[in-house]
Amino acid sequence: MAPYELPLFPLRTVLFPGMVLPLHIFENRYRRMIDLCLRENRPFGVLLIREGREVGGPAVTYRTGTSAYITQSEVLADGRINILSVGYQRFFLQEEVQDRRPYQVGIVEDAPLGTGNETEIEVLANKLAQELWHFLTLLQSSGQYPLKIDTIPEDAHALAYLTAILLTLRPEEKQLLLEAHDLQSMLAMQWQIVRRESGFLRYGLGQDETSDSSPSVSMN
Repeated sequence: MAPYELPLFPLRTVLFPGMVLPLHIFENRYRRMIDLCLRENRPFGVLLIREGREVGGPAVTYRTGTSAYITQSEVLADGRINILSVGYQRFFLQEEVQDRRPYQVGIVEDAPLGTGNETEIEVLANKLAQELWHFLTLLQSSGQYPLKIDTIPEDAHALAYLTAILLTLRPEEKQLLLEAHDLQSMLAMQWQIVRRESGFLRYGLGQDETSDSSPSVSMN
C-alpha cells in the first residue's frame, strides 16, 4: 500500500493489532482529532513516546506504531470523549506533516508483520504455546491473573499478538516486540521472555523447574 496521511496519538502505551484500547479524550487538540476520525470513520495511529509527555505539549515518538479504529464512543456534556478503539495494522512513520493542525499528523506506510522460515515458525509457535500455557497457569495460581483463557490460538500470527498483549512488560520492551523484523523473530523473542517470566513466577511461588501443575488453558 502506498504511504498515506494518518493522525497520530503519542501515548505511553504500545498498541498491537487486535488489542483493545480505551481512552479518555480531554485535550482540545485530541478532541478535534477524534471528532474527525468519528465523522469520517478514519483510523488514528498510536506511537509510543520516547521523550516528552502525553499531555500539554509535543512528544518525540518511536517510528513504528499501530493504527486503531474507534469501535465505541461517548461524548460527555463538557465535550470530553470516552472511546474504545481496537488496534488494526502496524505502520512505519516516514515523516511528520508540518501544518496548522493542533495534533500530530504523519505520512505512514503500513508494515504488516512478515513471516520467515515456515518450519522454524511452526516449531517456535508450538514451544511458545506450551510455555504461555504454563505461564498463565502460574499467574492464576499466584492470584495475579483472574481472567481464564480456555484456548490458545493455533495460528502463529494470532498467538504472537495475543502473547504481546498479555505480557506485562515495560513499554520499551513491548516496543521491541512491535518492531520485530518478522513473525519468526517475534516468536523467538516472546519464547525467551515468557520463559523468563515463568521462572520469576515459579521462584515467587516456591516452585522449582520440575514442578508441574494442571493447566487451565489448552491449545485450540
